[in-house]
Order: sequence, then C-alpha cells, then structure tokens
Amino acid sequence: MTRLQKLFSSKKDLLSIYYTAGYPQLNATRVVLDALQESGVDFVEIGMPFSDPLADGPVIQQSGTQALQNGMSLEVLLQQLADMRPGITMPVVLMGYLNPVLKFGMERFLERCAQVGVDGLILPDLPLENYLEEYRPLFERYGISNIFLITPQTPEERVRKLDAHSNSFLYMVSSAAVTGAKKGLSDFQLDYFRRIKAMQLQHPAVVGFGISDNESYQTVCQYAQGAIIGSAFVKLLEQAKDLKGEIQRFISEVKNGK
Repeated sequence: MTRLQKLFSSKKDLLSIYYTAGYPQLNATRVVLDALQESGVDFVEIGMPFSDPLADGPVIQQSGTQALQNGMSLEVLLQQLADMRPGITMPVVLMGYLNPVLKFGMERFLERCAQVGVDGLILPDLPLENYLEEYRPLFERYGISNIFLITPQTPEERVRKLDAHSNSFLYMVSSAAVTGAKKGLSDFQLDYFRRIKAMQLQHPAVVGFGISDNESYQTVCQYAQGAIIGSAFVKLLEQAKDLKGEIQRFISEVKNGK
C-alpha cells in the first residue's frame, strides 16, 4: 500500500496545501515543505512552474513567473527534494503541465520522482486516453500515482471511467474557472459535491479551487475526504515576514478556525 493509499484509508477531513516550487525564493521549497509537515498538513502538492499556466489564476500565475525568474526548473526541484525522505513522512504530489515533463523525458522524470520519494503527479492536460495508451506502464513501473481531475461539467460516465483507472484519489475541481481564493461556495457547487458523493465512487475525492479558510474547508469535508488550498496559501507566502510562523498560524486557522 502506498503512502497515499494508507493516508486515505486511515483518515478523514484531510487538508492538502498547494504551493509553487521556488517561491517566494528559489530555496524556499524545502523550508515551506518542512513547515507544512510540522503544522500537521496531511499531504502537499508542489507546483511545477510553467511559462503558460492556462488553468492558474493570477496569484499562482504570478508565483510561477517569479519562481521561473528565480531559476526554478524540474531538475532544480528534484535536486531540492532529493533528501526529503525519510524526514518528510506525508505524501508529496507534484502538479503541473505536461509540456515540461515531456521535454524532460517522461520515463526519466518518473524514475527521478520515484528516487526522491514523490508519490503522485497531477498533470491536468494529460488526457486519460493518452495516459492509458502511452504512459500507464511507466507510472506503474515507478510506483507513481497519476491523479485525475473532475469538474462540475464532467459527465457521470466519464467520472466513473476516471475513478476506475485511479489508484489513489480524484481531484474534484470545485468550478470550471481558473484557480483562485473565493469567499463562500455557491449552491451550484454544493449540488455538484452532493452529486459526486451520491455516486459512491471506488476512490475518495478531494476538493480544490476556491477553498481558502476554515469555513470552506469544513463545508467541503462534509462531501469529500478533504480539501486543497492553493491561492490563499501562495498569497500568504508572498506577504510573509516570518515564513515558518505564519505558515503554522495559517494551517491552525484553517483546521481549527482560530
């Protein structure tokens, strides 16, 4: 059983944090990762910055641009994560776009991910069909989970197909918009959460996009096994003076409401 599978089989109300590698400074990647583990986060998604981030809102786009200017690349990121195990015990997922991974070399990238202890990849622009036809054997060979996204517009048949080919969790995008912290969840979103919960899928779902505080975190945990916070956390990093202390306070406020 993988780290992701163990986590999802043993705990509810999971909190995941997304942040951009190499932001706000190039060497911040491990500092943030260590602080998140100490703060009690259940798993993390580290963003691999890309020059054309179509699904990202302005906060994450800006962080990616800054990270690239700082000198971040896939090679640098893998070097920064090279000694994270066994000190980092929570699952670590990388999230980004397909183009840089293909340029790096898919098998080479998956092999390096396995070597440093990465548990999964989220590549929103890798279609299921391409994954099944070309890359699934490589993901399985190196023990890396390919995590699929669903949206309110994903038909039930497609959701069930993605669920059938998952081996960890489904990333439940809360809206069809780009990423970004928003206050409150709409009735449309709540209806979507109820619909997916009622499908009783084989694998758990975690909600991302628009989760920013204790209220939205608690709400989505009624319908899914956890929540992912991205833009609100990246915005905190942009403004933080005491990185470790402010990360700990942010996580405590999200989880406990104080």
